Amino acid sequence: MQISYIIPCYRSAETLRAVVNEIDETMNLMTGYDYEIILVNDDSPDNTFDVIKALCQEKSHLIGINFARNFGQHAALMAGFKEAKGEIVICLDDDGQTPAAEAGKLIKALEAGADAAYAKYIHKQHSGLRKIGSRINDLMTRIMLSKPKNLYISSYFAVKSFVAEEIKRYDGAYPYVIGLVLRTTKNIVNVDVSHRARINGASGYTIGKLFALWLNGFTAFSIKPLRIATLVGAFSAFNGFIYALYTIARRIFIAPPGMVIGFAALISAILVIGGLILLMLGLVGEYIGRMYITMNNSPQYVIKEKIVSLGS
Repeated sequence: MQISYIIPCYRSAETLRAVVNEIDETMNLMTGYDYEIILVNDDSPDNTFDVIKALCQEKSHLIGINFARNFGQHAALMAGFKEAKGEIVICLDDDGQTPAAEAGKLIKALEAGADAAYAKYIHKQHSGLRKIGSRINDLMTRIMLSKPKNLYISSYFAVKSFVAEEIKRYDGAYPYVIGLVLRTTKNIVNVDVSHRARINGASGYTIGKLFALWLNGFTAFSIKPLRIATLVGAFSAFNGFIYALYTIARRIFIAPPGMVIGFAALISAILVIGGLILLMLGLVGEYIGRMYITMNNSPQYVIKEKIVSLGS
C-alpha cells in the first residue's frame, strides 16, 4: 500500500528537514508500505524552497512544488492532492507540532473502516490566538457545514483515495479542504495523538488570515449565511412593525398633546437597520464576487517550479 504525505510549507526552513526525517524514520518501521512526500512551498519569504530542493536531491521519494505567489494553506493542500498517488493521503504541518511518528494511528483508523481520520490533540500546544481561532472555526463548521459536534477537526488528517479523488475534482478559486471532506463522507473518526510545542518561530496565521479562512469556509460550501440574513431581516421588520404600533398607541393614549416623542428611538432604529442592511449587502456581494471570480477561471494556485526526485 502506498501512502502520500502532503506538507504545505511556509516559513519552515528551520523545521522542514526534521519533519521529513521523522516521516522517513516512521515509515521505515512500518512494513508493507511505500510512501511519497509532497512538499508545497506557498511562496515563503525565507529559503524554504531551497531546503525543499536540497531534500529532493538527497532523497528518492519527494516531490517539491513552488508557488508563484502566496495562495494559502488550502490551495497548497489542493496542489498536493492533485500530485498524490497513494491509497491513503496524510496531511500534516511543516513546523513539527503534528507528530509524524503517530501517523500509523491515522492509517490504522482508515484500515479499520473509516473514510477519514482527524488527529485529536490530547494537550494542544498552540498559541492563544490559534486556540481561539480553532474554537471559532469549530463553531463555524458545526453551524455552516453541519459538522458533528463531537468531531474534532485539525490540520493533521488522513483520507482514503476515493475522498482524495473527490477533493481533486473541485476546481473553484476558493478551496476549503474541510468542507470538501465533510461533503464527501460522514464516516469520519478522531484519533488521539500528542501535540508538540513549536520548535521555533511563530504561527503564520494572523487575525486577518483566520478571518479570511472562516469567511471562505462558510461562503464556499453553504448558503446558510443567506438564510440567516433573511431571518434577521424578517425579525427586524417584525420588531419594527411592533414598535410602530407601540409608538402610535403611546402617542394616542399616553403622551400629552403636542409632545414630540421617539426621536432617540428613531435614530437608533435607523442606525441599527441601516447597519444590518449594509452587512447583508456585503454578504450578498461576497457571494456574487466569488461567483464572478470563479466564472473568470481564477486559478486555485500557480506552480512556478516543480521538482521530482529520482525514484518518485
